[in-house]
Amino acid sequence: MKYLGIIPARYASTRFPAKPLAMLGGKTVIQRVYEQVVAVLNDAYVATDDIRIEEAVKAFGGKVVMTSVNHKSGTDRCYEAYTKIDGKFDVIVNIQGDEPFIQPSQLEAIKACFDDETTQIATLVKPFTVDTDFESLANVNSPKVVVNKNMNALYFSRSIIPYQRNVDKQDWVRNHTYYKHIGLYAYRSEVLKDLTSLPQSDLELAESLEQLRWLENGYTIKVGVTEVETIGIDTPEDLKRAEAYLQTIV
Repeated sequence: MKYLGIIPARYASTRFPAKPLAMLGGKTVIQRVYEQVVAVLNDAYVATDDIRIEEAVKAFGGKVVMTSVNHKSGTDRCYEAYTKIDGKFDVIVNIQGDEPFIQPSQLEAIKACFDDETTQIATLVKPFTVDTDFESLANVNSPKVVVNKNMNALYFSRSIIPYQRNVDKQDWVRNHTYYKHIGLYAYRSEVLKDLTSLPQSDLELAESLEQLRWLENGYTIKVGVTEVETIGIDTPEDLKRAEAYLQTIV
Protein backbone atom coordinates (compact mmCIF):
# COMPACT_ATOMS: atom_id res chain seq x y z
CA MET A 1 0.00 0.00 0.00
CA LYS A 2 1.11 3.54 -0.70
CA TYR A 3 0.75 6.23 1.93
CA LEU A 4 0.66 9.97 1.24
CA GLY A 5 1.25 12.42 4.06
CA ILE A 6 -0.48 15.79 3.84
CA ILE A 7 0.30 18.49 6.37
CA PRO A 8 -2.31 21.28 6.46
CA ALA A 9 -0.66 24.56 7.50
CA ARG A 10 -2.44 27.89 7.83
CA TYR A 11 -0.73 31.23 8.44
CA ALA A 12 -3.66 32.76 10.30
CA SER A 13 -4.16 31.61 13.90
CA THR A 14 -5.98 33.38 16.69
CA ARG A 15 -3.63 32.23 19.42
CA PHE A 16 -0.39 32.10 17.42
CA PRO A 17 -0.26 33.85 14.00
CA ALA A 18 2.44 32.57 11.61
CA LYS A 19 2.92 29.48 13.78
CA PRO A 20 4.20 27.20 10.96
CA LEU A 21 7.04 29.66 10.32
CA ALA A 22 8.09 30.00 13.96
CA MET A 23 11.69 28.95 14.53
CA LEU A 24 12.42 25.89 16.64
CA GLY A 25 16.04 24.88 17.07
CA GLY A 26 17.16 26.63 13.89
CA LYS A 27 14.38 25.26 11.68
CA THR A 28 10.78 26.31 11.15
CA VAL A 29 8.08 24.29 12.87
CA ILE A 30 6.67 23.21 9.51
CA GLN A 31 10.08 21.97 8.33
CA ARG A 32 10.44 19.81 11.43
CA VAL A 33 7.00 18.28 10.88
CA TYR A 34 7.72 17.66 7.20
CA GLU A 35 11.06 15.98 7.85
CA GLN A 36 9.52 13.60 10.39
CA VAL A 37 6.75 12.62 7.98
CA VAL A 38 8.68 12.23 4.74
CA ALA A 39 11.09 9.84 6.45
CA VAL A 40 8.28 7.31 7.06
CA LEU A 41 5.60 7.69 4.37
CA ASN A 42 5.93 7.16 0.62
CA ASP A 43 5.53 10.87 -0.07
CA ALA A 44 4.54 14.06 1.77
CA TYR A 45 3.25 17.54 0.94
CA VAL A 46 2.42 20.65 2.93
CA ALA A 47 -1.04 22.01 2.06
CA THR A 48 -1.31 25.74 2.69
CA ASP A 49 -3.32 28.82 1.75
CA ASP A 50 -0.50 31.31 2.23
CA ILE A 51 2.34 32.16 -0.13
CA ARG A 52 4.75 32.81 2.76
CA ILE A 53 4.41 29.20 3.91
CA GLU A 54 4.67 27.99 0.31
CA GLU A 55 7.94 29.87 -0.16
CA ALA A 56 9.33 28.62 3.16
CA VAL A 57 8.61 24.98 2.28
CA LYS A 58 10.19 25.33 -1.14
CA ALA A 59 13.22 26.98 0.48
CA PHE A 60 14.02 23.89 2.54
CA GLY A 61 13.34 21.57 -0.41
CA GLY A 62 9.92 20.34 0.63
CA LYS A 63 6.85 19.73 -1.51
CA VAL A 64 3.88 22.07 -1.14
CA VAL A 65 0.40 22.52 -2.61
CA MET A 66 -1.58 25.76 -2.54
CA THR A 67 -5.19 25.32 -1.43
CA SER A 68 -8.27 27.47 -0.89
CA VAL A 69 -8.51 29.97 1.96
CA ASN A 70 -12.12 28.92 2.57
CA HIS A 71 -11.67 25.45 4.05
CA LYS A 72 -13.26 24.91 7.44
CA SER A 73 -11.27 21.80 8.33
CA GLY A 74 -7.95 20.13 7.74
CA THR A 75 -9.80 17.21 6.16
CA ASP A 76 -11.23 19.44 3.43
CA ARG A 77 -7.81 20.97 2.81
CA CYS A 78 -6.27 17.48 2.62
CA TYR A 79 -8.72 16.40 -0.04
CA GLU A 80 -8.16 19.44 -2.23
CA ALA A 81 -4.41 18.92 -1.95
CA TYR A 82 -4.78 15.24 -2.84
CA THR A 83 -6.66 16.11 -6.03
CA LYS A 84 -3.73 18.29 -7.09
CA ILE A 85 -0.98 15.75 -6.42
CA ASP A 86 0.20 13.37 -9.11
CA GLY A 87 0.25 9.66 -8.34
CA LYS A 88 -2.11 7.11 -6.87
CA PHE A 89 -2.15 6.53 -3.13
CA ASP A 90 -4.19 4.05 -1.11
CA VAL A 91 -4.20 6.01 2.15
CA ILE A 92 -3.95 9.72 2.92
CA VAL A 93 -2.45 10.61 6.31
CA ASN A 94 -3.43 13.99 7.77
CA ILE A 95 -0.68 15.31 10.05
CA GLN A 96 -1.15 18.53 11.99
CA GLY A 97 1.34 21.21 11.05
CA ASP A 98 2.05 22.05 14.69
CA GLU A 99 3.41 18.62 15.71
CA PRO A 100 7.19 18.93 15.17
CA PHE A 101 7.93 15.90 17.35
CA ILE A 102 5.59 13.41 15.71
CA GLN A 103 7.40 10.09 15.96
CA PRO A 104 8.00 7.39 13.34
CA SER A 105 6.37 4.90 15.72
CA GLN A 106 3.16 6.93 15.67
CA LEU A 107 3.06 7.03 11.89
CA GLU A 108 3.77 3.30 11.76
CA ALA A 109 0.97 2.68 14.26
CA ILE A 110 -1.58 4.49 12.13
CA LYS A 111 -0.34 2.67 9.01
CA ALA A 112 -0.81 -0.65 10.83
CA CYS A 113 -4.51 0.13 11.27
CA PHE A 114 -4.91 -0.53 7.54
CA ASP A 115 -3.66 -4.09 7.89
CA ASP A 116 -7.36 -4.62 8.53
CA GLU A 117 -8.84 -4.32 5.04
CA THR A 118 -12.15 -3.08 6.47
CA THR A 119 -10.55 0.05 7.98
CA GLN A 120 -11.98 3.21 6.46
CA ILE A 121 -10.50 5.86 8.75
CA ALA A 122 -7.81 5.56 11.42
CA THR A 123 -6.61 7.69 14.30
CA LEU A 124 -4.42 7.35 17.41
CA VAL A 125 -4.96 7.41 21.14
CA LYS A 126 -2.67 7.42 24.15
CA PRO A 127 -3.72 5.88 27.47
CA PHE A 128 -3.87 8.31 30.36
CA THR A 129 -1.31 7.17 32.92
CA VAL A 130 -2.43 6.02 36.36
CA ASP A 131 -0.82 9.07 37.97
CA THR A 132 -2.98 11.48 35.92
CA ASP A 133 -4.94 13.75 38.26
CA PHE A 134 -8.67 14.24 37.82
CA GLU A 135 -8.29 17.84 36.63
CA SER A 136 -6.04 16.74 33.75
CA LEU A 137 -8.42 13.95 32.85
CA ALA A 138 -11.29 16.45 32.80
CA ASN A 139 -9.42 18.94 30.56
CA VAL A 140 -11.80 19.75 27.70
CA ASN A 141 -8.83 20.33 25.39
CA SER A 142 -7.90 16.63 25.72
CA PRO A 143 -10.75 14.77 24.01
CA LYS A 144 -11.40 11.28 25.31
CA VAL A 145 -12.21 8.20 23.20
CA VAL A 146 -14.08 5.00 24.00
CA VAL A 147 -13.51 1.97 21.81
CA ASN A 148 -15.11 -1.41 21.22
CA LYS A 149 -13.47 -4.84 21.37
CA ASN A 150 -12.21 -4.45 17.80
CA MET A 151 -10.53 -1.12 18.63
CA ASN A 152 -13.04 0.87 16.62
CA ALA A 153 -14.10 4.19 18.11
CA LEU A 154 -17.52 4.27 19.74
CA TYR A 155 -17.44 7.96 20.67
CA PHE A 156 -15.19 10.97 21.16
CA SER A 157 -15.96 13.54 23.84
CA ARG A 158 -14.51 16.50 25.65
CA SER A 159 -16.25 15.11 28.72
CA ILE A 160 -14.88 12.17 30.68
CA ILE A 161 -16.33 8.95 29.32
CA PRO A 162 -17.23 6.58 30.80
CA TYR A 163 -18.56 8.15 33.98
CA GLN A 164 -17.83 5.79 36.89
CA ARG A 165 -20.90 6.02 39.05
CA ASN A 166 -19.68 4.19 42.15
CA VAL A 167 -16.03 5.17 42.20
CA ASP A 168 -14.41 8.23 43.75
CA LYS A 169 -13.35 10.58 40.93
CA GLN A 170 -9.75 10.68 42.14
CA ASP A 171 -9.58 6.93 41.54
CA TRP A 172 -11.06 6.89 38.05
CA VAL A 173 -7.77 6.57 36.14
CA ARG A 174 -6.65 3.71 38.39
CA ASN A 175 -9.93 1.87 37.97
CA HIS A 176 -10.33 2.17 34.18
CA THR A 177 -8.12 2.80 31.12
CA TYR A 178 -9.03 6.15 29.61
CA TYR A 179 -7.78 7.07 26.16
CA LYS A 180 -6.63 10.54 25.13
CA HIS A 181 -7.20 11.32 21.47
CA ILE A 182 -4.13 12.16 19.38
CA GLY A 183 -5.13 14.35 16.43
CA LEU A 184 -3.59 12.26 13.67
CA TYR A 185 -5.92 10.86 11.00
CA ALA A 186 -5.61 8.58 7.99
CA TYR A 187 -8.25 7.82 5.38
CA ARG A 188 -8.55 5.47 2.44
CA SER A 189 -8.46 7.79 -0.55
CA GLU A 190 -12.00 7.01 -1.72
CA VAL A 191 -13.36 7.55 1.80
CA LEU A 192 -11.66 10.94 2.09
CA LYS A 193 -13.55 12.11 -0.99
CA ASP A 194 -16.87 11.06 0.54
CA LEU A 195 -16.14 12.70 3.90
CA THR A 196 -15.78 16.14 2.34
CA SER A 197 -19.38 16.04 1.09
CA LEU A 198 -20.91 15.38 4.51
CA PRO A 199 -22.73 18.31 6.18
CA GLN A 200 -21.85 19.22 9.74
CA SER A 201 -23.69 17.05 12.25
CA ASP A 202 -25.41 17.77 15.55
CA LEU A 203 -22.85 15.92 17.66
CA GLU A 204 -19.97 17.59 15.85
CA LEU A 205 -21.43 21.03 16.49
CA ALA A 206 -22.12 20.21 20.13
CA GLU A 207 -18.60 18.99 20.93
CA SER A 208 -16.70 20.85 18.20
CA LEU A 209 -15.11 17.56 17.12
CA GLU A 210 -15.13 16.89 13.39
CA GLN A 211 -14.74 13.12 13.74
CA LEU A 212 -18.20 12.84 15.29
CA ARG A 213 -19.63 13.76 11.88
CA TRP A 214 -18.07 10.62 10.45
CA LEU A 215 -19.40 8.39 13.23
CA GLU A 216 -22.89 9.88 12.90
CA ASN A 217 -22.82 9.02 9.20
CA GLY A 218 -21.89 5.39 9.81
CA TYR A 219 -18.16 5.39 9.11
CA THR A 220 -15.88 3.27 11.27
CA ILE A 221 -12.75 4.75 12.81
CA LYS A 222 -10.01 2.27 13.68
CA VAL A 223 -7.97 3.28 16.72
CA GLY A 224 -4.24 2.65 17.07
CA VAL A 225 -2.48 3.02 20.40
CA THR A 226 0.71 4.96 21.04
CA GLU A 227 2.63 5.40 24.28
CA VAL A 228 4.36 8.53 22.95
CA GLU A 229 3.22 11.88 24.31
CA THR A 230 2.91 14.51 21.61
CA ILE A 231 4.01 18.12 22.04
CA GLY A 232 1.74 20.28 19.92
CA ILE A 233 2.34 24.00 19.53
CA ASP A 234 -0.76 26.13 19.92
CA THR A 235 0.68 29.21 21.65
CA PRO A 236 4.01 31.06 21.96
CA GLU A 237 4.32 29.49 25.42
CA ASP A 238 4.08 26.04 23.85
CA LEU A 239 6.94 26.99 21.53
CA LYS A 240 9.12 27.81 24.53
CA ARG A 241 8.34 24.42 26.05
CA ALA A 242 9.11 22.74 22.74
CA GLU A 243 12.46 24.54 22.56
CA ALA A 244 13.31 23.31 26.05
CA TYR A 245 12.27 19.76 25.14
CA LEU A 246 14.38 19.88 21.97
CA GLN A 247 17.46 20.62 24.06
CA THR A 248 16.93 17.38 25.98
CA ILE A 249 16.90 15.16 22.86
CA VAL A 250 19.68 16.64 20.70
